[in-house]
Amino acid sequence: MTARINRLAIFTIIASLLSVTPAIPAPAPPSLRLYVFDCGKLDIPDITPYKLARAEIATNVMSVPCFLVAHPKGTLMWDVGAVPDRLIPDGGTGTLRQYGTSTKKLATQLQQVGYAPGDINYLAMSHFHWDHVGNANMFAGATWLVRQKERDLMFADPPSPRTEPANFSALKNSKTVIIRNADYDVFGDGSVVIKSAPGHSPDHQVLFLRLPRTGPVVLSGDLYHYPEERALGRVPSTEFDPQQTAASRAAVEAFLKSSGAQLWIEHDFVGNAKLKKAPQFYD
Repeated sequence: MTARINRLAIFTIIASLLSVTPAIPAPAPPSLRLYVFDCGKLDIPDITPYKLARAEIATNVMSVPCFLVAHPKGTLMWDVGAVPDRLIPDGGTGTLRQYGTSTKKLATQLQQVGYAPGDINYLAMSHFHWDHVGNANMFAGATWLVRQKERDLMFADPPSPRTEPANFSALKNSKTVIIRNADYDVFGDGSVVIKSAPGHSPDHQVLFLRLPRTGPVVLSGDLYHYPEERALGRVPSTEFDPQQTAASRAAVEAFLKSSGAQLWIEHDFVGNAKLKKAPQFYD
């Protein structure tokens, strides 16, 4: 009887070990690649601040993507969602500020492409608003690339009502690089460049990628929210500095023309739905 119990115990231990999938870090890619993660959506209840009528837009819903840039020299997370993983129940929906929702945890999506939060070398966000910083604490071990005015706002007392300090509090002690130039070349080869585009927030920025097959791409942050803003020339009333936004838009549009880059409007729900999602990638 005892022998049978021991055999059963051994079998149970072996079975449990075989069921565990070891975390194998993804090898450095041979060239630049971009993963797009589904980090939820924003069901905007009132679009009047965007100077748009409901009949002028395809949908009032905004997408919330997160991005992993994998370079032969390292990794960069760009914009990390609205709803932090800790608020997303297994098999359920996490909610923040009533209209921000997500059903997929960012850490799980990273794991599916071979990365853990500790594998990320750099963290950068387009700006400090709550729907872009949700999982920032997850990457407190990375080097944070941030502009001074954004960092100052994030740790202001009292905090800005446009953000969620609890979701990035751990960054206060992170290794930090303050970006002082208009362009910041992350890996030193011109393929991943953070570009200043203030207006939506005091130190808002966009991300330029020179992907070898897809071609050049600019990730918009909140330079635009709805594609109709771009088509109709509307500047939201909630911008930190509407004139600065208009100037940044003009500068980015000129850069798009000179570089031949595509503009991916991050909150464009229809456009984002057409993008390949991880584990697929753009290279």
